[in-house]
Amino acid sequence: MEFVGPICEALKCLGDPTCTYIEHHRKLEDRMNDLLAKQRQLKAMKRDVELRKNAELRLGRCIRQEVENWLLEVQTVNGKIQNVDEKMQNVSCFSRGRLGKQVSQTVEEVKEIIEQGRFTGALVIDDPSTAGVPFQLEHLEGETAVIADIWKHLMSDEIGMVGVCGMGGIGKTTIMKHIHDQLLEETKSKPLFEKIIWVTVSQDFNIANLQEDIADAMNIEDLPKSEQKRAAVLRNKLRQIRHVLILDDVWEGFVLEKVGIPEPISSNRSKLVLTSRLKEFCKSIGCHEIVEVPLLSNEESMNLFLVHTGHEVLKVPSLEKILGDIVRECDRLPLAIKVIASSMKGINDVVEWRNALTELRNHVTSVKDTDKKIYGRLKFSFDRLKDSNIQNCFLYCSLYPEDYRIPRVELIEYWIDEGFLEMGSRQQLHDRGHTILNRLINNCLLEKAGDDVKMHDVMRDMALYIKHLHFIVKAGTGLEELPSKLEWKKDVERASFMMNKVSEIPLSLSPNCGNLSTLLLKKNMSLKRISESFFQHMHSLSIFDLSYTGIEQLPNSVSNLETLNALVLRGCNKLRYVPSLEKLEALRKLDLRGTGIEKVPKGLEMLANLTYLNLCTESLKELPIAILPRLSCLQCLVLYVKSTCIKMNGLELARLRKLEVFEGRFNELIDFNAYTKSIQCQQLTSYLLVMAPLEAKFNVKQRVKGINCIYRFKLLNVDSNKGRQKAMLLASGLQGTDAIKSIKIQ
Repeated sequence: MEFVGPICEALKCLGDPTCTYIEHHRKLEDRMNDLLAKQRQLKAMKRDVELRKNAELRLGRCIRQEVENWLLEVQTVNGKIQNVDEKMQNVSCFSRGRLGKQVSQTVEEVKEIIEQGRFTGALVIDDPSTAGVPFQLEHLEGETAVIADIWKHLMSDEIGMVGVCGMGGIGKTTIMKHIHDQLLEETKSKPLFEKIIWVTVSQDFNIANLQEDIADAMNIEDLPKSEQKRAAVLRNKLRQIRHVLILDDVWEGFVLEKVGIPEPISSNRSKLVLTSRLKEFCKSIGCHEIVEVPLLSNEESMNLFLVHTGHEVLKVPSLEKILGDIVRECDRLPLAIKVIASSMKGINDVVEWRNALTELRNHVTSVKDTDKKIYGRLKFSFDRLKDSNIQNCFLYCSLYPEDYRIPRVELIEYWIDEGFLEMGSRQQLHDRGHTILNRLINNCLLEKAGDDVKMHDVMRDMALYIKHLHFIVKAGTGLEELPSKLEWKKDVERASFMMNKVSEIPLSLSPNCGNLSTLLLKKNMSLKRISESFFQHMHSLSIFDLSYTGIEQLPNSVSNLETLNALVLRGCNKLRYVPSLEKLEALRKLDLRGTGIEKVPKGLEMLANLTYLNLCTESLKELPIAILPRLSCLQCLVLYVKSTCIKMNGLELARLRKLEVFEGRFNELIDFNAYTKSIQCQQLTSYLLVMAPLEAKFNVKQRVKGINCIYRFKLLNVDSNKGRQKAMLLASGLQGTDAIKSIKIQ
């Protein structure tokens, strides 16, 4: 090597190209390190861009071409870097200079791509090719003339506003869904309209909510707070495109101008369609044409009935007359036909059909008025569920706002808390919950909505009619204060005020309702204070859901709710104080995820019946030793904490023999391994273990942040000892390194 210096000096005389070559030769390793550092910076930037893109992408939007091209460039340059890295492994003395030049060029290329990736504006735009999103269509029997009539008006330049009217359950929404999808199909071949917008208005109408729904359907973000300014923004956006705006289920008249809906005229060639139970509302809004949806004919009624029972029933001797009588009792109403037919599917015994006809006639004659006659027919299917727990599961759905998409798992969790699914392991309870949901959907008492479920507004009305003495439901109505004391009747069992704008519960409100078992106040974001006297007479309260509110501290009177079964405070990030839980021996569920508490509530160790505990919070600073082993009934435990003061003891956790679901962080490898060795002796079906030293940064929302000695271990749906043994062996092999180790077994 002593000859290299003199040789280099001699080569300098040969000119710049040679010197540059030698520079590349000598500094290859340094430049390779620069390249890898720049690659790490580029990868971090790409990850941030993709997170932003995913957050901004919604239905009807697409990624900007500029961003798409940048992501492709990142992919290409990463391929180049990998190629260079491979060459580095076997580089010879004679090829070092050439490789060094390639590395330098690649460094400059990466720098340029990094500069191009500093996007300041939105990463997505409205997709011009997307006029709307098609529905999952239900079977439509008849109504051909009605569809043709509505379509004719939509294609006419003379008519801008169309009203579609008819009684509840007659099929207005189903008809308009078919027309909506037909418009989308037509738009593919010839651009009739740029945008097909569907908004469900519902019974609890207010202008602000309607404005937000229209803006959401059009991908308009950051609406002004003032209704007047919102209206101006919507009006300008709608005027820019030729559109069809369908407002489904309108319950009262309103002024288009106040909402921000420009009146469709021949010059803008846009259309507005309203569906409503009452013709008067369509007239008051200014519809140019009103189409009334008639009842089905007798033949159409029979055809629709057979679609839902199956044509096999026609093969049963002596059933034809009874079948005809039952279809007539449905009174040619599509919803009643669908629901009643679904409840009789698979039944071939003439005796059962004859009994069903008698029951149906009794239901219909027991109620009066138009809507109540419909409820009577629908209640027949509800009564045929027989099982009171399944009936309660159905009625519970009416506690949600009208037309709300209800998450399946959330609903099943409520049913578990209420005891509708009886006792058993969490896996058994969830399996039973999904089975009941499937039965309700198959019987057309609930509707499938993607991964969620929905309750038809007429079915919800019927449920609330059944429970009108026992339910107070004002969910999603824009309520700013709870009902007065007079509205809380003694017989009320369940009250739902979820998704409103209630800001406080004053001293003056202390409802005298000793039978109240369920109180749902979730998603009242502005709710900050509850008076001490509010719970004074709630001696039977079992379920209290205050999740996602702005509450700062719970009143001390919560400590006296000795019948409480579930206390849900998830997402109350301003909550700092929870009173003593010592007396709440009946409590089976405590959810403190995302709260601002710094220490666990006093008396937690006394909750011997607790089966569900979620302490996933960044603010928790202490967890007294030996609390967890005393909670021997725990089936689900989630325990992620940021504090370095809390030590998870693997041996203590191993004593929780009933645990099925566990997520938690260990600070020391010895505790991590001690716990994983106990896995094969437990009934765990799902768990996520994180091993992170005290100094490692940890972010609850992202589960793991940073790369210093953090281990993630996940096991899902392990049914065999073989699976548990494999998990234990993998976990016990973890050693302290600087890389993330992620192990998944399914």
